Amino acid sequence: MYRDASDPWHLAERWYERRKYDLTLAGLPLPRYRRAFEPACSVGELTVRLAERCDRVLACDRVESAVATARERTSALPHVDVRHLTVPDQWPSGGFDLIVLSELLYYFDAPTLDRVLDLAAGSLEPGGTLATVHWNHPVPDHRGTGATLARTVAAVPGLTLTADHREADFVLQVYERTGPDGAAVLSPAAREGLV
Repeated sequence: MYRDASDPWHLAERWYERRKYDLTLAGLPLPRYRRAFEPACSVGELTVRLAERCDRVLACDRVESAVATARERTSALPHVDVRHLTVPDQWPSGGFDLIVLSELLYYFDAPTLDRVLDLAAGSLEPGGTLATVHWNHPVPDHRGTGATLARTVAAVPGLTLTADHREADFVLQVYERTGPDGAAVLSPAAREGLV
């Protein structure tokens, strides 16, 4: 698809996409993150937005032309690193306090999906945030929808669901990694002493 267009899904132009990105960022429980990972970043539209809330962003895609476009879009952002990587085989080392899996998980068969989720949960620091956002309509190339993926992600040990936004078109969920003692993380209001 990238052979014929630099942005085959028109991610920069569609109101649907811009709104979905805004809702994704609004769903994140912390105002700022230290180190974020965004696999399957495509042309970098969400990456640019994540960069506003993160000290460092590592974004990647398996398609070289998408990586080139994302690098161009983020060239003025020195704290963003865009790489040509294929997950799960080239999962980056180190921990992250934010991982965003957007429009990605339905491309994997069940064993690979389990591996991706294990890597994500294992890379997420205690108290860290995992956001998942997926199209919720059947597509021949997809092995599920946002709703079916939500059930799969909910079964990952060590994650607590903190936001669940469902629409006809997509499902956005936010999870937080439980602490070493198994305690759930505080809500945004609790963090600010409002409850």
